[in-house]
Amino acid sequence: MSLPAPAPDALAASQSLQQRIADEIEQLGGAMAFSRFMELALYAPELGYYSGGASKLGASGDFTTAPEISPLFGAALARAAAAIIAQSAPDIIEFGAGTGKLARDVLGALERMGVAVNSYTIIELSGELRARQQEALKDLPQVRWIDGFPDSFSGVVLANEVLDAMPVELVIRKDGAWQRQMVTVEQGEFAFVQQPLPGPLAQQLVRQIPGAEQLPEGYLTEIHPVAEGFMASLAGMMKHGRGAAILIDYGFPAREYYVDQRTGGTLMCHYRHHAHPAPFYLPGLQDITAHVDFTAMALAAQDAGLAVLAYMNQASFLLACGIGELLLETDPEDALRYLPQARAVQKLVSPAEMGELFKVLVVGQGVELPEPVVRADRTHRL
Repeated sequence: MSLPAPAPDALAASQSLQQRIADEIEQLGGAMAFSRFMELALYAPELGYYSGGASKLGASGDFTTAPEISPLFGAALARAAAAIIAQSAPDIIEFGAGTGKLARDVLGALERMGVAVNSYTIIELSGELRARQQEALKDLPQVRWIDGFPDSFSGVVLANEVLDAMPVELVIRKDGAWQRQMVTVEQGEFAFVQQPLPGPLAQQLVRQIPGAEQLPEGYLTEIHPVAEGFMASLAGMMKHGRGAAILIDYGFPAREYYVDQRTGGTLMCHYRHHAHPAPFYLPGLQDITAHVDFTAMALAAQDAGLAVLAYMNQASFLLACGIGELLLETDPEDALRYLPQARAVQKLVSPAEMGELFKVLVVGQGVELPEPVVRADRTHRL
C-alpha cells in the first residue's frame, strides 16, 4: 500500500501498541480473537486509536462525519429530538460526540425552536476528542461528560457513527464449517489463523446470518456481539423511562449484508483519508470499522425491552425531518451562501453519497415519532 508515512513519535506509539498486543497473544497461548485485537487497536489506554492523542476528524484526521459537512444535519435531528422531548424529558445523551459539532448544532436549533434542554450529556471514550469537545462547548452550561451509562434515562439518545467502531468477530466458512478468525504472530508480523467457533458465537452466527450454511467456501464476514451488547445496555438505561434513541451509521439489514457477492465482509480501515482493508497496518494510528447489521441491532434492542420505532435510509430520515425546508431558510438568490449549503445537503441525501448507505434506526418506548418520519418508515426491510 502507498499511504502517508507517520511521524516518528506516532510510529513509536504504534510499535509500543504492537508489542503490547504481541505480549498478550503470547500470554493467551499464541492466538487472540480478532475482536480483542480490534479493541486494543482502537481503545488500549494511551495507545489505541480512540484513546490516544492523534487527530481523528477533519483535514488533519482520517475521516469526516455528517455533522462536519453541514449544520443542517444537526438542525434536522433537532426537529425529531424536539418531538421526543415533548413526550419525555428535556435531556439528551450523545454517544461519541466527535468534535462537539453535532451537540452545538442540535442545541442551537432547539434553542431557536424554543425548546429548553436541561442537560446534554456526552459519553466519549476518546481523550483527544473529549478535550476538543470541552473546548468547543465550554460556553454551553448544560453540556457535561460522564464515563458510562447512567442507571436510568428519559429523553433523547443520539449516536452518529458509533456502532461501526465497536469491535467485531470475524468468521470464515472453511472446510465446510464456520471458523473464528484469530490473530497470531508469524515471523514478527500479525497474521490470521482459524479456530473452531465457541458455542455462544456459533449460536449467534446462526441467528444473525440468514442461510449461513448455504454461503460459499471462503466466505468471510463479521458478527457483532459488542454492538448487540451496547443495544442491550441502551435498553437497560431506558427501560424505566420514556424516550427514543436515534442511531445513524452505515450498514445494511441482514438480508442485504450477508449476500453471496460480499465474500470478503465489510471490515475497512481509515488512515489519513485513505480507505484500505488491512487491519494490521499501524495499529493505533488508523480507524478500523465494520458496517452495521441493523437487523441484529433492532433484534437486540427488542429482546432487551425496547420497541423498534423506525428504520430507513439517511436521506429519507433527513427529508422527513425537514432538511429541505431548513435549506430554504437561506435565500437561493444568495448564491454565495446557498450553493455551499445545497452541495452539503446533496452529499447527505444523495444515494451516490451518504443518503442510501447510511441508515437510521430509532428505538425507544413511550413516545411517538413525527408523522413524516412514521410515513418514511421501512422497518419491514429489517
